[in-house]
Amino acid sequence: MLARILTATGLLVAALVSSSVALAQLSDDVVKIGVLTDMNGPASTPTGQGSVTAAQMAVDDFGGTVLGKPITVIVGDHQLKPDIGGALARRWYDVEQVDLIVDVPVSAVGLAVQNIANEKKRLFITHATGAADFHGKFCSPYTMQWVFDTRALAVGTAQEVVKRGGDSWFFITDDYAFGQSLERDASAVVLKNGGQVLGAVRPPFATPDLSSFVLQAQASKAKIIGIAAGPPNNMNEIKTAGEFGVLKGGQQMAALLALITDVHSLGLPAAQGLLLTTSFYWDMDDKTREWSKRYFAKMNRMPTMWQAGVYSSIMYYLNAIKEIGTDEPLKVAAKMREKPIEDFFARNGKLREDGLMVHDLVLVQVKSPEESKYPWDYYKILAHISGEQAFGPPDPACKLETK
Repeated sequence: MLARILTATGLLVAALVSSSVALAQLSDDVVKIGVLTDMNGPASTPTGQGSVTAAQMAVDDFGGTVLGKPITVIVGDHQLKPDIGGALARRWYDVEQVDLIVDVPVSAVGLAVQNIANEKKRLFITHATGAADFHGKFCSPYTMQWVFDTRALAVGTAQEVVKRGGDSWFFITDDYAFGQSLERDASAVVLKNGGQVLGAVRPPFATPDLSSFVLQAQASKAKIIGIAAGPPNNMNEIKTAGEFGVLKGGQQMAALLALITDVHSLGLPAAQGLLLTTSFYWDMDDKTREWSKRYFAKMNRMPTMWQAGVYSSIMYYLNAIKEIGTDEPLKVAAKMREKPIEDFFARNGKLREDGLMVHDLVLVQVKSPEESKYPWDYYKILAHISGEQAFGPPDPACKLETK
């Protein structure tokens, strides 16, 4: 009898030790996710509190714990400045033991954070950094680009618009790396498909008066005025073009980056007819509607593709930890690459070795006020674009070092 008791006790101790070892694979007994975003500036509506809300929704839907340990979300405001974003990321990784940083609008900030994530060997998933160099020459085994890059949006919009007869283009381009990258990629697609690029103007970021730039685009007589810009210039250019009668004169505007919150801010009378490519639209199907309505109940507005992507990536990250029993960064990243990514956000998604999550996009046109039947009914879908076509093959400039 004593032998049996000792044997049973030994087995129990072994099981507890085994369980303890498994749980010890979670660093610091907590999974900490940092939402590094713009809380008050021009990117705060499409990211900001909405991204924080999406992250918390993912944690809550997952159950609030993983491997028996809590999941926490912290928030930082990088104010669109690479030095502030980099300093926050360094402190988070070094001092606050953040396991994963997400969001990070503006490419310059995203690239700064990526460099630190690689140095510290911690994970970073960006949703609002569009520079294709993120998964190209600056690629890292610790970083992922989940929602879009400049090439995908440029290819998606330019290729489909040229197919529909929009074969002469003039660009209004934000004069920094992000805008220049959009213009470069879109121009290459226009020319490859037999179109013409008649010229470009390059206003600085956050230019208060864009009238002269819009007038130059109008005077070009190009069929398509390509808006190679992000907030706030992109929407101000579209608004100014409406005031100058650009659309009534027969020209069309194609935004190489525009978000549903931008369209909402402009209003359909000003935005109607605008062409754009997006990774996500809340009203696309039952899955997108179900999640988006839950988000709307918390934020009183529909989510952007960036905010929806935050939720999607965190769920895949947490599931990977649960499946492999550790939050060791490279092992988690490897697990996330194993399976297709199919959820309310992504169609035919796959996380590549270079950190780019390739998935299908849609080309949409903004509805007229008469076409819109209910609140936030803003887009009509013109074409579905495969991820392989939009994102293209891996950049040979990506040289991954995993040691």
